[in-house]
Amino acid sequence: MNANFIDYIKICCRSGKGGAGSAHLRREKYVPKGGPDGGDGGRGGHIILKGNGQLWTLLHLKYTRHLIAKSGGPGGKQRSSGPAGDDVLVEIPLGTVVRDADNQQVVTEITEDGETFILLKGGKGGRGNVHFKSSTRQTPRYAQPGEPGQEKWFVLELKVLADVGLVGFPNAGKSTLLSVVSAAKPAIADYPFTTLVPNLGIVAYKENRSFAMADIPGIIEGAHAGRGLGHRFLRHIERNAVLLFMVPADTDNIPGAVHILLNELKLYNPQLLDKKRLLAVSKTDLVVPEELQKIKDELNDTLPEIPKTYISSVTMKGIDELKDLLWETMMEQEGDPGGLKIT
Repeated sequence: MNANFIDYIKICCRSGKGGAGSAHLRREKYVPKGGPDGGDGGRGGHIILKGNGQLWTLLHLKYTRHLIAKSGGPGGKQRSSGPAGDDVLVEIPLGTVVRDADNQQVVTEITEDGETFILLKGGKGGRGNVHFKSSTRQTPRYAQPGEPGQEKWFVLELKVLADVGLVGFPNAGKSTLLSVVSAAKPAIADYPFTTLVPNLGIVAYKENRSFAMADIPGIIEGAHAGRGLGHRFLRHIERNAVLLFMVPADTDNIPGAVHILLNELKLYNPQLLDKKRLLAVSKTDLVVPEELQKIKDELNDTLPEIPKTYISSVTMKGIDELKDLLWETMMEQEGDPGGLKIT
C-alpha cells in the first residue's frame, strides 16, 4: 500500500486567546491627571484552512496532532492596540471534507484552489480603559480581559476530485486503463486488490484539452457495510462527475456484475445513482469476435439505458472511442460541482 496517501486525519485545533486591554492612565510632566489612555488587546490567532490544488494527500498532517495559534498581545499606553496573534494557515488538498469530531457534522468542504475558511476564530481582544470613561467615571482603572480561544477536535477526510471515476470489481483493468490514457503509473498485477489507494491521472484529449480520471480501489459485494476496503474508497466516488463502470469481457454474468456495483453504490449513498454513468467492457482481447458480439447483444437487451463501449487497454482497441464518449458525457455535465473544471 502507498504509505504516502493519507485520506483521513483527526487533529486538535486551538485558536489564540485575545490580548488584555490596558488600564493605563496618562501621566506626563505637565499633564498630571491626563485620564485613561489604555489601548485594546489584539485578537487571538485564527486556525485557517486553504485549498491547494497541488496537494493530493493529507500526509503532511499525519504527525501533526495539534494546531495551536498564537495569543493576541496586550494593549499599551497612548491608546495603542496590542498585536494580533499569528494565524495558523493549513493547506489541504481539494476535495477535503472537515467534520466536527464530536458529532460528525460537516463544518466545511474545500473544493477550490486558494479557497480559505476560518476553522476556529481567535478570541477578541479586551477593550482598554479608554472605552469606559464617562462624565461620572473620569479615571476608570480597569480594562477588559481578552476572550479565550476555542479548542476543538476535527476530522479531515479527503474525497478525490475527478471528472471521471473508474468503478469496478478488483482486477477489472481500471489501473491498466489509467496507465495507457494518462501519465499515471499505478501498481498493476494480475491479481485482485492491486490498487489499495485512489490514483489520479490527467487524460489528454483533442485540441489540447484534458480531464482528470481517478482509479478507485475495486468494489466487493458488501462494501457499503464496510467489507473489504469499504467506506475508505466509496467516499472517493462521491466527488466524480461521471462514473465509468468497468467489467471484463470474460466475466460470466456482465449484467449481474453491473447490478451488484449499482446496488453497492445505492446502499452507500443513493445520490450516487444520479450521476452520469457509462459501461466499458474491458479486456475484449481475451474473447473471440463471436463471443464479443453475443456480449453486445445481451447488454443491449439487459442494460439499454447505459451507454456502452468495448475496449482493450493492451491492444488500445476502442480507447479513442472511449475518450470521445467520456468527453461528450462530461459536456452534458459541465458546470456540475461534483467534478473538476475541464480544461
